[in-house]
Amino acid sequence: MAEVARRPGPPILLSLPALLFFAALLVTPLVMTVALSLQAFDLNTGATGGFTWQNYADVLTDPYYHTIFGRTLGIAVATTLACILLGAPEAYILSRMRSPWRSVFLIVCLSPLLISVVVRTLGWALLFGRNGVINQALGALGLGGGPIPLLYTTHGVVIALVHVALPFMVISVWTSLQRLDPRVSHAAVSLGAGPFTMFRRVILPQIIPGILSGSLIVFAMAASAFATPAIIGGRQLKVVATATYDEFLGTLNWPLGAALAIALLVVNAAIMLTYNRVLERRYARFAA
Repeated sequence: MAEVARRPGPPILLSLPALLFFAALLVTPLVMTVALSLQAFDLNTGATGGFTWQNYADVLTDPYYHTIFGRTLGIAVATTLACILLGAPEAYILSRMRSPWRSVFLIVCLSPLLISVVVRTLGWALLFGRNGVINQALGALGLGGGPIPLLYTTHGVVIALVHVALPFMVISVWTSLQRLDPRVSHAAVSLGAGPFTMFRRVILPQIIPGILSGSLIVFAMAASAFATPAIIGGRQLKVVATATYDEFLGTLNWPLGAALAIALLVVNAAIMLTYNRVLERRYARFAA
């Protein structure tokens, strides 16, 4: 008698171990953070339990936090734009190189990922100081009337964050370029298309998905970065991550720190979902 083949179980049962692992490592701490953000706080006793929206009201109504959120989003947007302008051409140039130079320069571009973010940021702090390498080199060349303020400034944080996040943009665009058939470009040239037309009509539609995914990664990293703004920006230039750290370990106001973290998560998710939807619609119209 032939053995009856066993029917596979429902898909939910196959993915249950992964879902439980995901819930244990992400969903559970997130739920606990939301619950903590809804507790009251007393200077003498700390978190007092109960239920209150006061922490979120403070975040939404206090101009101090408005400034911090505006600075955080401004730094994230500037970092994302800089990574697009630098990373997309860099990935395209790498894709046009021949072996072995392509592999060598790709490793060079991705080599910052081999170094800790803290170590890289400390290196930038040494470069940005009033007596750092950059200001010493400019002084030796006779450029500038004095030390250029780079440390504890917004543009200094953006430069350091670009160095941290640029490899992710290069990887994303590089992945899209690997699916580009070179025969399509050759066909466009044979039909009389100039370099700009070929780039706009053939290459750009192919790399837009890579730019989109890379910009989402870079924006999320820049908006939630802690080490780089804390070292380069210092105590004078607060972002949401450093403000959350101060609330948790400085004033010990854990509910307010949790509210700041959840507010940043919601703002990031809303911006990224809106950005993804708008660009996907424009890309579909452009590709058509």
